[in-house]
Amino acid sequence: MRAGSRTLGVAFSDGHRRSRLAGAVVRADGTLDGLAFGTCTVGGMDATAAVIHLFEALGREDVRQICCAGVAPAWFNLLDLDRIHGATDRPVLAVSYEESSGLEPALREAFEGDALDSRLAIYRRLPPRRRVALGGSGGESAPLFVRAVGTGEGGANVGEADAGGETLETTVRTLVREGFRRPEPVRIAKIAAGAHRSAIER
Repeated sequence: MRAGSRTLGVAFSDGHRRSRLAGAVVRADGTLDGLAFGTCTVGGMDATAAVIHLFEALGREDVRQICCAGVAPAWFNLLDLDRIHGATDRPVLAVSYEESSGLEPALREAFEGDALDSRLAIYRRLPPRRRVALGGSGGESAPLFVRAVGTGEGGANVGEADAGGETLETTVRTLVREGFRRPEPVRIAKIAAGAHRSAIER
């Protein structure tokens, strides 16, 4: 990642009916450079629109990419990564931390009818998760699992370079600070989202 580039990290903190999301603009050196807040419905279908609105509200043309905490925040309020990419004209990453056989069984257990069909349609459009090894000075760290849209040739496969000569693995590793596993923009956004929810609900 170029030294002057910025990433918008997005994370959610769920309340009873509303989830509060935060967007943290973070420079390549880990410095926080902007914050914005939003809301979506727990169990709804408006998280994608909330992320797009967050990006637009910031008005930051210097944001190079968007990094989201997973794809199913706010109790399966699924993020449509293609739609976010199309609306923002930015590469979009979604990061998770555990091996998984997929969300479809959980979706089928929680929803039915149109509510299920609409979620399955979004879920099945998502790019596959790519395993990204972090390494580190203390030995091999637990990997991250990344879905990526708009980051390079061939759907952002690990090992494939984007237009700037970076691979997805290189980009993700650049976002993770020493001693942490979460990408720094997501880590800061998660702290901000939790604090925002606590302040609103107090």
